[in-house]
Amino acid sequence: MDAVNRSIGIDFRLWPFDIKLSKAWAMALWNAGVLSLDESKAIEAGLDKVGARLAAGETPIDSDEDIHTMIDRLLHEEAGAAASKLHTGRSRNDQVATASRMWAIDACARLDAAIREVQSVLLVQAEGLQEALLPAYTHMQRAIPVSGAHWMLSHFWPLGRDRQRLAAAAGSASTLPLGSGAIAGCAFPISRTLLKDTLGFTALSRNSIDAVADRDFVAEVVFACSMMATHMSKLAEDLILYGSSEFGFVKFGDGYSTGSSMMPQKRNPDALEIARGSAGRLMGDLVSVLGTLKGLPSGYNKDLQDDKRAMFGAVDTMLLVLPAVAGAVEELTFDTARMRGAVSSAMMATDLADYLVEQGISFREAHKAVGALVRECEATGLELHALPRTAFAAAHRAFGDDVYEALSPERSLARREVEGGTGPNAVRAQIEQARSALAPATEGRGNDQAPLVR
Repeated sequence: MDAVNRSIGIDFRLWPFDIKLSKAWAMALWNAGVLSLDESKAIEAGLDKVGARLAAGETPIDSDEDIHTMIDRLLHEEAGAAASKLHTGRSRNDQVATASRMWAIDACARLDAAIREVQSVLLVQAEGLQEALLPAYTHMQRAIPVSGAHWMLSHFWPLGRDRQRLAAAAGSASTLPLGSGAIAGCAFPISRTLLKDTLGFTALSRNSIDAVADRDFVAEVVFACSMMATHMSKLAEDLILYGSSEFGFVKFGDGYSTGSSMMPQKRNPDALEIARGSAGRLMGDLVSVLGTLKGLPSGYNKDLQDDKRAMFGAVDTMLLVLPAVAGAVEELTFDTARMRGAVSSAMMATDLADYLVEQGISFREAHKAVGALVRECEATGLELHALPRTAFAAAHRAFGDDVYEALSPERSLARREVEGGTGPNAVRAQIEQARSALAPATEGRGNDQAPLVR
């Protein structure tokens, strides 16, 4: 029973937050007339000494079931009899819920900073790829040319949504449960508003039964981590493909790659592969949290002890993966000639159809005419730009002598200047939006970025 009930190996990292909330609780008990001023000060001083011991490497003993009991034991050593009064009106149920929320808020801030680092290196790479062209892919088939910057920024904006999700999760965690007791609320007239303001929470829980059991914020943090892991996996997959000999668009640096134990020529993108593999594990963490919560009755249940295992694991994983991906992306070099060489005139088939539309032809009829040209290319082994003028005339009477101009990839990009498009001006505007999204709050923040609750 001791072994299965013992959680200090998991929750030990909560100690800075448990000490902070315990000091606030001592103040609240003094304010309520439960502690004398001397007792409150003795407890606060004792907690400071406990914190110093833990920071210096104090380790648990066998009787320490969790970090809360360890701190209680150490506090008795430092503060004496006054320590026995600290737990008045407080349960480990609302205590651990409060410490977990404080840890989650802090974790969201750390994750936000790590995501910004990835976004920053993506933006730097995008700025250098504005003149580069490469194929965009749908169904893993070459579709239409885009600028390298446009493709790179397609991985920037999902991370902005991840930051929004983190801000929402931090906001959800910023509801104070302390004062809810075990399940029915505190029997002493403590000021929960004072506790809220002291600890930096933004709201008070409305119902004590719900407060001690609410782990929505845990699920939200793990979901946010799972989504950002998914986005990292997608970026990693693109880069791993583009770094293969078959594509050859990108070369990996040495700092975040490894060699083969057998093949001397290999440079393996291990950091990216680990990022890609981590997404599946975090999805499993999310399912485990939701599966646990779904089966519980109201109030606190010991099953909730496992919530931190999933949340801590998800956050730890992303705080390793995000810097690794940032480093791997920062040292990438792009073969822009190889990227441009992968753009064939067949990819301008849509532009050919648009050419006919501009002559007053319906898109359906234009699509049919260009389809005939594509089939002729397949039959003859020629690219669209290599077909004779007679082939275009046979496909549709509206094709003029300027039809070959429609097969220019640069012209294809230049025609797509809508907001969010791959046109040069649209991409420059997008880069400015990305810079704004990363600007400190005092300099302005993009509409897609919400400030974190801290």
